[in-house]
Amino acid sequence: MSGWNVIVIGGGHAGLEAAWAAAKFSRVALLIGNPATVGRMPCNPAVGGPGKSQLVFELQAMGGLMGRLADETAIHTRVLNASKGPAVQSLRVQNERDAYAERAQDVIFGHPNIDILRGEAADLESDGQGGWLVVTTDGRRLAARSVVVAAGTFMRGVTWYGRQSRAEGRQGEPPSRFLSAPLARAGHVLKRFKTGTPPRVRADAVNFSELLEIPADPNPRGFTGTPGPRAAESPTWQTHTTAETHRLIHENIHESPMYAGDIEGLGPRYCPSIEDKVVRFAHHDRHLLFVEPDGVQTSEVYLQGFSSSLPPHLQDALVRTLPGFEQAVIQRYAYAVEYDVVDSLELTLNLESKLMPGVFTAGQINGTSGYEEAAAQGLIAGTAAARRAGGEAEQFIGRETGYIGVLLDELVFKGSNEPYRMMTSRVEHRLLVRQDNADERMTPIGHALGLVDAAEVARVEAKYARVQAGIDALTAQRAQGQTGDAWLRRPEFTLPDVEALGVTLPDLSAAEREAVEIRVKYAGYIRRAEIQLRAEDRSRDLSLGGVDFTAIASLSNEAREKLTRLQPQTVEQASRISGVRHADISALLVHLKGLGVSRET
Repeated sequence: MSGWNVIVIGGGHAGLEAAWAAAKFSRVALLIGNPATVGRMPCNPAVGGPGKSQLVFELQAMGGLMGRLADETAIHTRVLNASKGPAVQSLRVQNERDAYAERAQDVIFGHPNIDILRGEAADLESDGQGGWLVVTTDGRRLAARSVVVAAGTFMRGVTWYGRQSRAEGRQGEPPSRFLSAPLARAGHVLKRFKTGTPPRVRADAVNFSELLEIPADPNPRGFTGTPGPRAAESPTWQTHTTAETHRLIHENIHESPMYAGDIEGLGPRYCPSIEDKVVRFAHHDRHLLFVEPDGVQTSEVYLQGFSSSLPPHLQDALVRTLPGFEQAVIQRYAYAVEYDVVDSLELTLNLESKLMPGVFTAGQINGTSGYEEAAAQGLIAGTAAARRAGGEAEQFIGRETGYIGVLLDELVFKGSNEPYRMMTSRVEHRLLVRQDNADERMTPIGHALGLVDAAEVARVEAKYARVQAGIDALTAQRAQGQTGDAWLRRPEFTLPDVEALGVTLPDLSAAEREAVEIRVKYAGYIRRAEIQLRAEDRSRDLSLGGVDFTAIASLSNEAREKLTRLQPQTVEQASRISGVRHADISALLVHLKGLGVSRET
């Protein structure tokens, strides 16, 4: 078959979501070098975590795939930051690595609207009529109205094991040799990024009795609301580096291709290699490491936090300095990978190239790191590509909608000079866009985009009608002279405590009870955040003309320097500048208020 509406290049987490989303509109082709690698988890076998689980909950609410795959193959789930407020709580799901890829392939290969094509993309050519031709290395010319490039770390990919390198997209897989050229030919600025992965160690060679065991939560959670059947089946563990680990790294740092100057790519600041941690944070005498199983009956474990590009013989020695790993046998060595990325400032909010209309990019090709960031981009790019191919009106997701909106906004308006990672700290109004209310916020958006059907919208609306009924029941009943909601706002009280006083609630699910508790306990904070958001919306057009940024002491040094140099004319323009954070915008608004400024441009 030929003439697809959308062709997706790449079968990683971005490509999966792009194909899945686009297939809801029309027939799609997924072009992949080796179909057996579709859905592979090349790094840690887990989904979620701070800032990332919020992305997955939003994906799920919009009709995405990742949450479903994660839940179905979960072997360990845990809510992180459970003792903190709901704005920063996050779900992390450990997965059966191979089962995740197998399940992804079952879903994608069995989809009636997705055709799997094996091959390597060699070129992208305009068809002269608003569409594109994907030219493969074997000479095929595949026609499509839109193309999504989800090439991951494969574009001119090079892996490093010490000072030795080879052309690979990741361990043992050939790179994408030619895709960089048509992007550069169109005028895209290509940057060189670097990331890495830890060694995988034989599980039967680890002394787990020496490790700190971290059990799964006894009542497992899931992104879909239905945790998988094995979601509490396995623990994870912790170990740590030692003085001997640090000594070996310092003595052999010249063997690192990054420190030797062999690698030109920019690496992730928030997920550095073990050698980078030891050198940059020399005042720490140990670094925590997380030991994660690749499955319940796995033959290997993943050393989260021990990413390295040192040569294999050094990795053997380093791993054996860790408690519990004295007899360790490495099955797959750590490596660094260097690859091309596009400058995300050259994309629209729908991740469409401004220089190649109809070509969309998603995932690590846009300079991000992480499965979750890639999947979120894949859903957006695949949806927009399909809507464009079908002649439907373009719709954008704004920053205020949640984590996906923040991700898109920061990539497109601020860009990144290192692999971008989503964190809760990047989201100004995180109390309003929690993981627990993702369905309420994002399901209507998914429906408007054509990803979610009306029945699902009705289900979500009915859920929150029940939540409101629960809140109303609390406010209408009194116990010992106080209303139920007043009792619940006490820090030491939970819903069962309030019910023990004689207050009754309608029949609610566990998720609905949690929603009631959060909304009542944090009502004052939520109301304050909503007022602040409305105030900021009204302030976007305030003029900054004539403002002396050097005189605002509460600005960060980076913001002061960039605002002085770039001279934005409005608060909106200032907020788009990389390095100017939400706290800096708040400082600007306080300064303007002190000047009595209320004018708009």
